[in-house]
Amino acid sequence: MKHIITTFIFTALLLSCNTSDKTKTTTKTSDAAQTTSAPQPTETDKALQLINSDEALIATALLAAPEASRGECKVIGYNMKGEFVTFKEGSNEFIVLVDNPNKEGFSAACYQKDLDPFMARGRALKAEGKTHQEIFDIREAEVKAEQLHIPTGATLHIYSGPKTLYNPETANVADAKLRYVVYLPWATAESTGLPEAPAASNHPWIMNPGTHRAHIMISPIAAD
Repeated sequence: MKHIITTFIFTALLLSCNTSDKTKTTTKTSDAAQTTSAPQPTETDKALQLINSDEALIATALLAAPEASRGECKVIGYNMKGEFVTFKEGSNEFIVLVDNPNKEGFSAACYQKDLDPFMARGRALKAEGKTHQEIFDIREAEVKAEQLHIPTGATLHIYSGPKTLYNPETANVADAKLRYVVYLPWATAESTGLPEAPAASNHPWIMNPGTHRAHIMISPIAAD
């Protein structure tokens, strides 16, 4: 009798192990099936290309400018060879600065042409190896000495994002967003009524208050 009971228990344990092994096998098969059926790139993703030509630099940078003004903007910046050039002359109030292809991510800008001396001075100081704070201090001293001028109300449009992929049909850059800077030299929170930090992601606020570089920051919510 004892032998029969022992045999019965051993058989039950063996069946239990087989069931457990099947469960594990089923789980592994299920995981493999999930991996195989992972979402494939969409047609939109496949349409994206690297920004790797001067034509692409120009097309993507022009999206920083107001749509109605893009055809007449002056376009400048570093080309694919690393040379700072004028890609095309303009006839309106905007200058467009293309993305620097030698830097990570994407950042193009469009600014009112009277800001060009201020912007050019910043580029020159950066080329000399000056730090961000040194550039800030030097330009502040030059604005105070009236050697450099920042027009009140002049606007800078920035189109930027972490990727350098774009859609050749639309020139839209993947994950890039627009933000705006309205320069108000020496303005403060008190003189404008604006807070020194945004109340929400799309609310205006004043940055660098009380300095030559005081400006209103506006970061619209992305359309998507």
